[in-house]
Amino acid sequence: MGYLVSFLPWIAYAVLPARMWVISAAAGLVIAIAVLVRRFRHGRSAADSMLEISTASFFLALTIVALVAPHSDLHTYASAVSAGWLALTAWGSVALRHPFTLGIAKDQVPPEIWEEPLFLRTNMIITTVWSAAFTVSAVAQAGLRAAGGGTGVVIAIHVAAFVLPMIFTVKYSEAVSTRARAEATAAAPAVCAEAQR
Repeated sequence: MGYLVSFLPWIAYAVLPARMWVISAAAGLVIAIAVLVRRFRHGRSAADSMLEISTASFFLALTIVALVAPHSDLHTYASAVSAGWLALTAWGSVALRHPFTLGIAKDQVPPEIWEEPLFLRTNMIITTVWSAAFTVSAVAQAGLRAAGGGTGVVIAIHVAAFVLPMIFTVKYSEAVSTRARAEATAAAPAVCAEAQR
């Protein structure tokens, strides 16, 4: 649910008709601000809201461009630019060693896990996968648009850039949790035996 809420502005922008560029950009902005306000009301820090802050910034800039220059060539490449913006955000969060998925993951696990090295490592891997997906999506969409590629293929690539990393996130998180539980269970008898000596 956390990923769905965080990506809601991008989803809304993607599903609204392309010919309504100004309206879809403004809708993305309104939703982005609402999501960001919600996160701050729930006590999340700016560092844990990196994706939401970046999203609101993107849609503010896009809305201004759409209002000032509604016939800009940016409209043609807006989907590729949005994927590129997400890629920069994701890679930036990896470079800062505070992957954007941390803020979302913290909503789903107890606070005592937040400082565990495994938690950070897991989110670094997950965010790297998201970063790669956004990068491939941005490059592929820009190339297709430049070559006059069809909208259907561009949409399929854009959707895949969200769906595939989401599937990976769920599967990988489950695998890490299962392995951690198994290791904790295996270690428990050893601790008991050591305590009895």
